[in-house]
Amino acid sequence: MTGLAEIRQRIAAAARAAGQDPGEITLVAVSKVQPAERIAAVLAAGHRVFGENRVQEAAARWPALRERYGDVELHLVGPLQTNKVRQAVELFDVIGAVDRPKLARKLAEAFAETGRALPCYIQVNTGAEPQKAGVLPAEADAFIAECREAHGLPVAGLMCLPPVGEDPARHFALLKKIAERNGLAGLSMGMSDDFETAIAFGATVVRIGSALFGARDYS
Repeated sequence: MTGLAEIRQRIAAAARAAGQDPGEITLVAVSKVQPAERIAAVLAAGHRVFGENRVQEAAARWPALRERYGDVELHLVGPLQTNKVRQAVELFDVIGAVDRPKLARKLAEAFAETGRALPCYIQVNTGAEPQKAGVLPAEADAFIAECREAHGLPVAGLMCLPPVGEDPARHFALLKKIAERNGLAGLSMGMSDDFETAIAFGATVVRIGSALFGARDYS
């Protein structure tokens, strides 16, 4: 049984509390590692925006589903290896984690080759965690300018993954501040445990997996 209706209600309530239009917040249903029947239930309930972390997993799952549901919008929400850029550009509709110059250059090349200039979100490592991808906050302005000016990427906004165990609010506030000074409207932030807080700080995209589909089984 999908929790889609409940999640939509919570998004709408959080948006109204923040003075936002609920219709301007995109729910990305993160279906990574989820069994086919759970994804089928969310599709049957009418949802069409999904996110996957891995190109290979998405390639195995979504082409067949898109034959039945042609209006699906697919977001890549995980890290992207440069050797999978062309495949990602052909498969996805939004690239959600641009985090380094080489990737930006490869994306620009693939966009030119395929004629598909996909909206891109730049990942900011708001917690400066060494094990995590993303441009550092102090370097974000320069990287955003490079993506736009040197590579011509259609930068839709920014995304972040706050450190586990920290109050996410200050990370959401930081991401919003970086976006505002760079004239970016898109804020992809907030997941199952903190999406209502993210909406309070202006999130336009929330990425929700386990709260929607149920706990993942990695075995």
